[in-house]
Amino acid sequence: MRAALLQGPPGPARARFWRSPLRGPWLTSVFGVVLLAGIAVVFTTGLLSYAAYNPDLAAVNDTTPDKGLLGFYLFDWPTSPYWLYRLTQGLHVTLGVVLVPVLLAKLWSVIPKLFTWPPVRSAAHALERISLLLLVGGAVFQFATGLLNVQLTYLFPGSFYPLHFYGAWVFISALVVHVALRMRVVVAALGRRRAGRAGEPPAAAHPSPGGSGTGLEATRPAPPTLSRRGALGLVGLGSLTLFAVTAGQSIGGPLRVTALLAPRGRGPGPGPNGFQVNKTTAAVGISASDIGPDWRLTVRGDGGERVFSRPELLEMAQFSAALPIACVEGWSTTDQQWSGIRLADLAALVDAAADDGRAPGVMVESVQQEGAFRAAALRANQVRDPRSLLALRVNGADLSADHGFPARVIVPANPGVHNTKWVERLTFGGLT
Repeated sequence: MRAALLQGPPGPARARFWRSPLRGPWLTSVFGVVLLAGIAVVFTTGLLSYAAYNPDLAAVNDTTPDKGLLGFYLFDWPTSPYWLYRLTQGLHVTLGVVLVPVLLAKLWSVIPKLFTWPPVRSAAHALERISLLLLVGGAVFQFATGLLNVQLTYLFPGSFYPLHFYGAWVFISALVVHVALRMRVVVAALGRRRAGRAGEPPAAAHPSPGGSGTGLEATRPAPPTLSRRGALGLVGLGSLTLFAVTAGQSIGGPLRVTALLAPRGRGPGPGPNGFQVNKTTAAVGISASDIGPDWRLTVRGDGGERVFSRPELLEMAQFSAALPIACVEGWSTTDQQWSGIRLADLAALVDAAADDGRAPGVMVESVQQEGAFRAAALRANQVRDPRSLLALRVNGADLSADHGFPARVIVPANPGVHNTKWVERLTFGGLT
């Protein structure tokens, strides 16, 4: 009992349990610096992804209605450059996947700290332990939910969007506390490396018993089978491999065939409509009669309401725009050639105008009756962009049913789920 109280219970709580000669402040610091830089980019692009949904525009856009002060940074999402969302979300998902080996290596390097005995030594130590628990738990939760969402595997309870959003803030808060508490150790560890010889980091082959006092180095190290540089190389190779089988889904072109982890296929199919599809008619319960000859588009505004059949829409002035579709899951298409009617022209047909006399925002509603994102609100700047269309055709052919026939919205730099398909109603102005 006395030994257990002084040294900890048998097993991982005792320092002698951990024998790897690779663990130490230098290796942990290197992994930590790489993660810190990468997570800063992932967090920033994640916030941009949320802003792209224009959640403060209308309730149908807001996936986290109880965000409160966490939405302090929101701004009007722009339409230029037209590939903006494709870039930010592709970077968010690709870098998140690439960082997985680094995260696992970092957790491996600090795992003895999770079993420190006694668990709490002081108030400062208690704060560090709590931040460490939130940090590790938050990192595992964020990366796990992100990877599951990318692979369309929804095993978590509730909606992905609020879970991932709130989880990100918990994780980042814990990370800030942890960095503030440990930055001095990181700087000192990397400084000792710079001051040492140009070869292997200090104590790589012959760590000193007791180590540096950080609790990371083994007190009874086993013979080394891999150098620390070799460990870094192994982790780097893992990250490069994940990049090679992931990035193509966002970059496109010849690299798309290398995207083995792409959830929507690695290459385009045959024909003008042979690019990736997110939601199919079968998946959302749309029948042939819903989008058949009896389909009508209702357009509402200050000047009243007008109803159009698809042939009537095709008789109007048609415009073209080359735009991609980019999804929150990280995949995107190359630029597709869309043709249809400008949203601003449809607003003018019902005399819809904002206070400045220009086209206002619009509520877009789909034939789809159930499921998420069957309606979306677009800002005035999105409606006014001449590339924003109610698309009727793509790449010279009619839209396929799965791509939104009879009509869909396509807006530059817009998240894919807000480019509403199977549109049946456009209501200009009056967004709340």
